[in-house]
Amino acid sequence: MSTTLTEKPAETDSGHRLLRGMPWLVVRQHRVALVCVLGLTLVASLLIAYGRSELVQLLDAKGWPEKDAGQPMENNRVYEYVGSILGGLPLILAVFIGAPLIAGDQENGTAQLVTTQSATRRQWLIAKLGLAYTLALVSGVVLSALFTWWWKPYRSVFLSDWIDGAVFDNTGPVLPAFLLFLTAAGITIGTLIRRVLPAMVVTFLFTAITTMFVWDEVRVRLGDTQIFTYPMDTELPARYAEAYEVDRWVGSADGTLYGWGTCAEATEKAQNACIKEHGIVNDVIEYLDYSQMAPMQWTAAGILLAGTALLTAFTLWRVTRRPL
Repeated sequence: MSTTLTEKPAETDSGHRLLRGMPWLVVRQHRVALVCVLGLTLVASLLIAYGRSELVQLLDAKGWPEKDAGQPMENNRVYEYVGSILGGLPLILAVFIGAPLIAGDQENGTAQLVTTQSATRRQWLIAKLGLAYTLALVSGVVLSALFTWWWKPYRSVFLSDWIDGAVFDNTGPVLPAFLLFLTAAGITIGTLIRRVLPAMVVTFLFTAITTMFVWDEVRVRLGDTQIFTYPMDTELPARYAEAYEVDRWVGSADGTLYGWGTCAEATEKAQNACIKEHGIVNDVIEYLDYSQMAPMQWTAAGILLAGTALLTAFTLWRVTRRPL
């Protein structure tokens, strides 16, 4: 009888525990970071919901879309807070989750201790990566869905164009893919450097360069630009209101293109003479249409996920083949 009573509580505890073994150990080890990221996600979600409700009420009061609503998003505190969180989240995940994930255990010897117990090195690594990637994916999917829900129906009153990082990178599949990629980059950097503080510094620099310089150049090259020609001194048709202008020229009737400043002369007389000399009659723009946004975002997500897969494969190879 005593044996039966002793065994039942153990079975009950095991049955009620959501995570067991190595995943439970990893979650417990990183519970502070886990709570912080999930808390930040919750705060941003509440701000988005509040910001959308506030915007809807304001637009209804102004009679939008029948009447001009002005610029309701200008100096909007809630939008600024949300933008700061969404802009900082990739950095937080890469630097404070990714970089120390493996490097911390390598530096303090936890990796050697864990892998000499009942768990294998691969089990330990999969549990680590699973936590980091699940956190990035959940946070990214939730915030991207909510921000898209806020922005898309009311995009005409937002100050940022659809191609800007503040919108393009935070809607659709791009945000979760971006978070996964930068988290994977932080993990890989930490695995190579094997020291937490240097790994965090290098990851910070990598993330800053990637988000502020490299990705801006990549983003506008994801779509196929189109050319539209229209008579000089006339307004661009309204259907191109959401088009993103990549470049602009002036052109002659035979289709020859000249730089926008070709006839930027000091006087109007000299300018008119230049225009007549070159036979310039048209304005020409090279643009990306808003309809290309979704295909461009899926292309971006594909590139980022491919990068995540490559970095993960390298990390798995490095950790399983090299001494900890």
